[in-house]
Amino acid sequence: MSRRAALKGGIVAAAATAAGAQTASAQAASPYAPPSEPALPPSDMKLDLSRAALVVTDPQIDFLHPEGVTWGVIGASVTEHNTVENIETLFKAAKAANITVAVSPHYYYPTDHGWKFEGALEKLMHKIGMFDRKGPTNLDGFEGSGADFMPQYKPYIEDGKTIVTSPHKVYGNDTNDLSLQLRKQGVDQVILAGMSANLCTESHMRELLEDGFEVAVVRDATAAAMLPEGDGYLAALINFRYMANAVWSTEEAVQMISAAG
Repeated sequence: MSRRAALKGGIVAAAATAAGAQTASAQAASPYAPPSEPALPPSDMKLDLSRAALVVTDPQIDFLHPEGVTWGVIGASVTEHNTVENIETLFKAAKAANITVAVSPHYYYPTDHGWKFEGALEKLMHKIGMFDRKGPTNLDGFEGSGADFMPQYKPYIEDGKTIVTSPHKVYGNDTNDLSLQLRKQGVDQVILAGMSANLCTESHMRELLEDGFEVAVVRDATAAAMLPEGDGYLAALINFRYMANAVWSTEEAVQMISAAG
């Protein structure tokens, strides 16, 4: 049995009940809706395109494609939020505005599978071969693999202008060169999107905030797994509201980019 089939037969089955319950709950009254009477101050972030960048975390097949190894537990969230299309909309808007665009990918090499200790999700990702590459200088089998970028994003990512950072290894960008690359472009405002909400996207938000960047998270250009342990998207959304300088929809982000042009 392939690792993808094993995932669908194991983790997916375990998550089915929780995912179904979350879907039914969302249909009745969305747990993701903004609070009707928020207690926290509203955002006052003003976008300045001369110092802004779009940053997309993990726009890769294993997260966003039905053939990806996580689709069984993340597909419902990706579909509900129209995540794949919304990320592409952001790429288009950023390119049209000629602002800096950066992608922070997640790759694992054979040596990474020798780690002596791991958290729960690290164990799972290594077990199912998520984001696996044959080596840092070896692209054999990369094209179309789970570690590859989504095909519809490649025209934007591979245009010779988009920054593709060194890979992050757990969740945050403290292990790659994203902050350096953005600083070298004179960027201190970030429009943040990508996968997955409560893992790499949230960790990038936290690290960028700690590094002194102003961060707007695009709430429907991300998604997360729904497992018996909890709804990752809801967990992230709460923290986005608490910590980000702004939380926008894709439509709002595009409007902000257009208005600032």
